[in-house]
Amino acid sequence: MTNPNVAESPISFQKGRLKKETLLKLYESLLMPRRIEEKMLILLRQGKISKWFSGWGQEAISIGAVEALAQDEIILPMHRNLGVFTGRQVPLERLFAQFQGKKSGFTKGRDRSFHFGSIEHHIVGMISHLGPQMAIADGIGLAHRLSKERKVCLVFTGDGASSEGDFHEGLNVAAVWKLPVIFVVEHNGYGLSTPSDEQFAFKQFIDKGPGYGMESVKIDGNNILEVYQTIHKLAKDIRDNPRPVLVEAVTFRMRGHEEASGTKYVPKQLMDSWALKDPVENYEQYLEENGFLTLEEKERINKKIKEAINLGLEKAFGEENIKPNLEEELNDVFKPFTQKIIAPSTDSKTEKRFVDAISDALKLSMEKYSNLVLMGQDIGTYGGVFKITDGFVSQFGRARVRNTPLCESAIIGAALGLSIKGYKAMVEMQFADFVSVGFNQIVNNLAKIHYRWGQNADVVIRMPTGAGVAAGPFHSQSNEAWFFHTPGLKIVYPSNPYDAKGLLNAAIEDPNPYLYFEHKALYRSLSETIPDDYYTVEIGKANLVKTGSEVSIITYGMGVHWAKATVEEIGCDADILDLRTLSPWDQEAVAESVKKTGKVIFLQEDCLTGGIGAEICAWISEHCFEFLDAPVMREGSLDTPVPFAPTLEKNFLPVQRFGEKLKDLLAY
Repeated sequence: MTNPNVAESPISFQKGRLKKETLLKLYESLLMPRRIEEKMLILLRQGKISKWFSGWGQEAISIGAVEALAQDEIILPMHRNLGVFTGRQVPLERLFAQFQGKKSGFTKGRDRSFHFGSIEHHIVGMISHLGPQMAIADGIGLAHRLSKERKVCLVFTGDGASSEGDFHEGLNVAAVWKLPVIFVVEHNGYGLSTPSDEQFAFKQFIDKGPGYGMESVKIDGNNILEVYQTIHKLAKDIRDNPRPVLVEAVTFRMRGHEEASGTKYVPKQLMDSWALKDPVENYEQYLEENGFLTLEEKERINKKIKEAINLGLEKAFGEENIKPNLEEELNDVFKPFTQKIIAPSTDSKTEKRFVDAISDALKLSMEKYSNLVLMGQDIGTYGGVFKITDGFVSQFGRARVRNTPLCESAIIGAALGLSIKGYKAMVEMQFADFVSVGFNQIVNNLAKIHYRWGQNADVVIRMPTGAGVAAGPFHSQSNEAWFFHTPGLKIVYPSNPYDAKGLLNAAIEDPNPYLYFEHKALYRSLSETIPDDYYTVEIGKANLVKTGSEVSIITYGMGVHWAKATVEEIGCDADILDLRTLSPWDQEAVAESVKKTGKVIFLQEDCLTGGIGAEICAWISEHCFEFLDAPVMREGSLDTPVPFAPTLEKNFLPVQRFGEKLKDLLAY
């Protein structure tokens, strides 16, 4: 049914072989989120919580699912899955503190309501963008397969969120890789206020499964026994025969998307018909009529639940409001990690091209970390479009060197899922330009997850970048500034083979998310004799490529080579400082150079406006003003897309303009 306009009633409960003990456990578990919600609606009206996302009428789906799985199997819930948290015995005082933005909540007051996870309780929380968590489930399922764990992962989504591209990507990857993931679609008829028939044209979600090559099952989402028995049976089978299954749970949301939204957009007949199918009331009636629930037992369970709720609220309300701690706020952006610089173990050296240095680093890191998985389009037998992983499949196997479907968002999300299960992941963007398709996963999932609830993202994304190869506007962009602005990401951009190898090894060692930019034009044009052994380069430390006294040229990547050529051509005495690491960048090295020369120019390949140079030049003006003998200058590419024709591309790039501006600065 596209939008279930009349509920099928009454609910037909079939207990099968379930014992009374299980029936009553399901009842108590089902009652807990309903009683919590009743209390939360009162607190909302009293202004004691700021927002509430209601799951009223949908509780049976959460409870049926959480009770059907093993306690150590990961569930990825959404807004209306309070029962997942209570079913996993999350302490109520912490849950209520989370709702109130208190320090003892799971996000230390940094995120709201159900936007959190708890590895202790095998729950991975959502972000507001809804769809991306399906790919995380893929990564968790992949980890189960790689570790040969007989486990299943379950992820929730709504009928509205199914319109997002992440829904397609998540299901497609799971089907192609035969991942043990149960995708539960809560089909409640509305995406906020938009009815299903304005969201999609198909009639039912089970029709979508065959298109992905996966099984589909449709269940009555208000029937706690049907949900529990179906999920329990599927999970048991999937543990032995790993594969994804799409479960459509038909239900209805009896309150607003969130309380401020109301339900005026819902026809009264629809509300009335679904009210007859209330999952709590119907199940309670079934248990009473069949002699499983006595009045005394009912009162005992209700009393127990209410006492637990009141005690949890008392503790949460008794906690003082958060007092901001600047050091803690900044330190929690990343998982604590102290880099230990590793020197080569022998003197063995070989001349290597830039591309070979990157390949060498990956190979050595794969040997060092048995839990490192490489993923990307065509990186398997083909070896990647730039042949960086050529031969890796024969050495490390297809399980760890994985060709992926063309779906950047799902693969980045899967990398995060792997990290949650203790793996390291490297994702290769075929070209840095294509990362825009996975942008949300990077800036809202990878970058924020540790700050939000303490889960790190042990993921490195390699980004073949840059112009100069006549590849046009979609294969030549310099997009490092897109991510430079986002707290929670580390960014490196080597300019030579030695740094390329050492920085990539260092990035993979660090359990935090990295963007690793590698200039395509340097791949086979630049060679250097570098150590054959494994080694690392210090993150956050710039390299003074050339020492001079007249001017400081601060740059990175291809800019280092342009600066060296220009300085030689002009014949000036310049400091050339290669940042190498863009985030964090080396403020001490920049200040030292500027104080020495008194004149500074920043050179970047990226477009001039809003680039990394703008931030660093502003910092210099603020912190080194008294040492300056001239205005701080910068040069970058034109504020246009990257053109295709070689003459236009040469005009686009900043090389000639940089030379002219450098002369002006020297003459100032």
